[in-house]
Amino acid sequence: MSEKNTKVDLINKRYNYLAMETEAVYHDASVKLGLSDSISLILYTICNNDGVCLLGDICRLAGMRKQTLNSAVRKLEAEEVVYLKAADGKKKYVCLTEKGKILSEKTVLKIIEIENEILESWTEEEREIYVMLAEKYLKSFREKIKKL
Repeated sequence: MSEKNTKVDLINKRYNYLAMETEAVYHDASVKLGLSDSISLILYTICNNDGVCLLGDICRLAGMRKQTLNSAVRKLEAEEVVYLKAADGKKKYVCLTEKGKILSEKTVLKIIEIENEILESWTEEEREIYVMLAEKYLKSFREKIKKL
């Protein structure tokens, strides 16, 4: 293996470990807040979309399997945390109820607050570089995976 490939491999390993450790911290946050990972992801995604989000968008944005998403949404509906509303065609919106808004304030909105505090502590340039590189990586990765 060339020195260049070794350096790239080390950076890739470092990046992947950071991504996995970050995911583990989100899991820890969910546990501390009394939520399962799937419920936390759903509420987080809905909150990031002003309390209403298409079911398909939650699946895509949260990176969840449809079966997992549907099971969790049914649970949230039974607990009166969300309700479904018809959209165009077969599409459905997942909307927070008042109970869901209160639950979100006590849980996922705290996570979003922490994220915002961290990003606010960075310079504008650091935030722009962070997002730009993350988007660039995701776009390239997605394109290469499609070609597998």
